[in-house]
Amino acid sequence: MNTITIKAPYDFEYLSDKKMMVELFSLSQVSDGYHTIEELYNHRITLYIALCKAKQKWMVACPDMRHQAKNGYDKLVWRSKFHSDGSIIDGWFILGIGRKKGEQITYHIPMDKWDDCDFAETLEKAPKWDKHTSDDVLERLAKL
Repeated sequence: MNTITIKAPYDFEYLSDKKMMVELFSLSQVSDGYHTIEELYNHRITLYIALCKAKQKWMVACPDMRHQAKNGYDKLVWRSKFHSDGSIIDGWFILGIGRKKGEQITYHIPMDKWDDCDFAETLEKAPKWDKHTSDDVLERLAKL
């Protein structure tokens, strides 16, 4: 099997005039030379779970948050196996911060991480998705 290494954007221009087929068997085959896509995805999942756990601990420890807890905001971080419309993605669940429109930060997490997220409130169905994009999530994460 031949390996094609692309180190700079202009390499795509060179390759674009050639017909080629790339066949991947797993994300562990795609790398930037330092990390595979699979490895980076696992890092993202682990970091997001750690952020949610820290956010939940902070909420419990903060007096202002304890006051809000009495008003029904006792669990900011939540998880659900079902979307708000009852649909499901096999092998995945949703882990979220916030429920209100304009505040949601959500990711689908592999089901084998469910027990790692037992600190989150388990909802029968996720809150209605506020149509946030990846860019919205990045902005909301930066504001935490």
